[in-house]
Amino acid sequence: MVAIQTRAEIQALLDQVFDPEIPVLTVTDLGVIRGVDIQPGLIRITLTPTYSGCPAMNTIEQDIRAILASTGCAVEIDTVYAPAWSSDWISDAGREKMRDYGIAPPEKDTHSKKVLMGADPTIECPHCQSTQTKLISEFGSTACKAMYHCDDCLQPFDYFKCI
Repeated sequence: MVAIQTRAEIQALLDQVFDPEIPVLTVTDLGVIRGVDIQPGLIRITLTPTYSGCPAMNTIEQDIRAILASTGCAVEIDTVYAPAWSSDWISDAGREKMRDYGIAPPEKDTHSKKVLMGADPTIECPHCQSTQTKLISEFGSTACKAMYHCDDCLQPFDYFKCI
């Protein structure tokens, strides 16, 4: 049992909880942890799912409870849906981890009006950094990703959609 005194200590434990769908990302990389409240004998975590139907959330909650059990404190997890999670909440370190893992990370602050005209976004290949890529499918290995193909290195890859 560990005597937890600070938010930084809880943060260090949360940095060890990985997303089951993208196992190189932690819950802190994803930006789903919205709050940590420490009270005597109780740790309350507030989190926002990446989207309301995300199948990984049950596993993430179980993993948070399991790692925080080492503190000896009761753990409460509050799920909040407002404000809705945004892919802008993914940390810069998380974006690099995605790229290194072979997933094109979502662009930050992308509110391009080109989409209204039916234009596909320009997605950089995480393998060779080429922008000569094309959308293969709106859905990749999970609903939050789309499948792309690079015309230069000929590799398929997932693109984490901007939300």
